[in-house]
Amino acid sequence: MNKKKESTEEELLKSVKSDADKKMKAQDEGSEIMFGLNLFGIVGWSISIPTLLGTALGIYLDRRFTHSFSWTITLLFLGVIIGSLNAWRWIKEKTEMGRKDHND
Repeated sequence: MNKKKESTEEELLKSVKSDADKKMKAQDEGSEIMFGLNLFGIVGWSISIPTLLGTALGIYLDRRFTHSFSWTITLLFLGVIIGSLNAWRWIKEKTEMGRKDHND
């Protein structure tokens, strides 16, 4: 009877460990999904806000002053470049932080 009790306890421990491992894996995968969604959101806003601000300023300057070139197009491209650099810098920082956290 003692062996039967020990085997039942071992099975229970294995089952609990298996369930805990599954929950930890699901939690890690869930945080990866949320990180990906957050990444899309932040990258989108990082690029769109400078682009929209540059476009708005360009429209204002085009209406206020007459030039042989378009301030709107110039500042739109400048906003895209600034936003892209900002998003790239943010992604680089987050991936470096993730690597440090993974190594610890």
